Amino acid sequence: MDIKGKIDEIVSKVKNDKGFAAKFASNPIQAVESLIGIDLPDDQIKTVVDGVKTKLAGDEAGGILGSIKKLF
Repeated sequence: MDIKGKIDEIVSKVKNDKGFAAKFASNPIQAVESLIGIDLPDDQIKTVVDGVKTKLAGDEAGGILGSIKKLF
């Protein structure tokens, strides 16, 4: 499984699907398992969940930074 590819896919799904975003917010491990269709041990899924959260946080920070740069 391409972990980076799956993380990118999940980030896109979270950003574009409000229902999935709510599911990810309430139970990220179950949300990721439902999307990839494979029941993996929670510690392996947690790695993907952490990657998604990190990427989402980075995207939000980049968006805020871009907004600030536009002010100047």
